[in-house]
Amino acid sequence: MPYVHWSDDLDTGIPVIDNQHKRIVEYINRLCEAVEGRASREEVHEVLDQVVDYTLTHFAFEEEMLEIVEYPDLDRHRRSHEAFSQRIRQYQQDFADGQDVASELGETLRDWLMNHIRKDDHEYGHMVRDWMRSHAPNGILQN
Repeated sequence: MPYVHWSDDLDTGIPVIDNQHKRIVEYINRLCEAVEGRASREEVHEVLDQVVDYTLTHFAFEEEMLEIVEYPDLDRHRRSHEAFSQRIRQYQQDFADGQDVASELGETLRDWLMNHIRKDDHEYGHMVRDWMRSHAPNGILQN
C-alpha cells in the first residue's frame, strides 16, 4: 500500500482544515506502516480504529463549519461524507469480523481523501476564507 505524501495542491488555505487533513494523512501512513511492518492484528486494529474515528470527527467538524458559513452545497457535501462514512465503517466491521481488509481500507482512504480535498473541499475554500476574514479575524479557525 503506497504512502500518502502531502502536496501543496491539497491545501485549502484554511489552517484548521489543512491541519486535520494532514493528521488523517499521518494516520493513513501509520496504517500503511502497520500493515507493511507485519504488526500484530491488534496493533493494526488500533490504528485502523484511530484513522476511522478521526476521519469521522473531521467530517463532523467540517460540516459544522460549513453550516456556520452557510455553504450552499452543504447537503451535497454532507451526503458525500455520509456515503464514505458508511463505506469505511463497513471496512472496520469486516476487519473486526476477521477479514484482511486493512490494506484495502488504507488505499480507499487515500484515494477518496485526495480526490475529496482536491475537488469538494477546494470548492468551499474561498467562502470559508472570506467568512474567516470578516467574522474571525483573531484566528478562531486558524488551528
